Amino acid sequence: MSEQKASYKSKIGGQALIEGIMMNGVHKGAMACRLPNGTIDLEVWDKKPVTAWYRKAPLIRGIFNFISSMKEGYRCLMKSAEKQIDDEELEDVDEKLTEKVMNIIMTIAMILGMALAIGLFVFLPKWLVSFSDTLTGNRVLRSFSEGIIKIVIFIAYLGCTALMKDLRRTYEYHGAEHKTIACLEAGLELTVENVKKQRRFHPRCGTSFLFITLIISILVMCVVPFTVVWQRVISSLVLLPVMVGISYELIRIAGRYDNLFTRIISAPGLYIQRLTTKEPDDKQIEVAIEAIKPCIPENLEEDRW
Repeated sequence: MSEQKASYKSKIGGQALIEGIMMNGVHKGAMACRLPNGTIDLEVWDKKPVTAWYRKAPLIRGIFNFISSMKEGYRCLMKSAEKQIDDEELEDVDEKLTEKVMNIIMTIAMILGMALAIGLFVFLPKWLVSFSDTLTGNRVLRSFSEGIIKIVIFIAYLGCTALMKDLRRTYEYHGAEHKTIACLEAGLELTVENVKKQRRFHPRCGTSFLFITLIISILVMCVVPFTVVWQRVISSLVLLPVMVGISYELIRIAGRYDNLFTRIISAPGLYIQRLTTKEPDDKQIEVAIEAIKPCIPENLEEDRW
């Protein structure tokens, strides 16, 4: 790393976990977690090369890559939670809960989470706007009103979670993830001191992606002619792959280029990252460094975005 002088845009992305960080590189993926005994546990795995055409085709690739990232992120999140259980406690859990029961619990939790998301961000805004004849009379005005409500709910939700002690630590690991990737992109040696100097905001962050998706949903729903709430809810769900596909392409552009257009589309997401990323401590940065090291290919040209 010390031999790399010029800055560049890396393909490596990551996700904050429970007391840990997951990183995805070109050839390798890794997750590092701080265990209850203070040591860092590191898992590394090979990444399968992306060969399917639908994972590469513009607009289409967004939804498939998003689903793939969600699945892997959820898997690592569950594993990081398991690593926070002491060995003695883990033995007790194994006696009471079989792997099948744990899978059922995780599936139920995922379904409830999806139902809550649909209720808050799809149904509730449309239902609230339906009470105003003024807003429902104009298709564009209605879509923008629904979008503003979604954005308010989104920001309020992030603000509330940032006040929770456990989630705040996750947001600190999120900041460590961003700062470590920024250190790599700056061409600096991956040390705690170098990482601490970096910004904790990154244009390819998932928070920015979600916010861009909310903005795109406003524009897409402007062309939907339906006025009944349940019809608009179904339309939103049907058109979700379109919204995700467009947002994915925009976030790729924002991560690759630095110009007036990318600064405009990145600005809201970067600002909201003040809620979802917090300044990490040295131990959290150490975890981030351990997670990213296995993901850096020997030939840095392969990692250029």
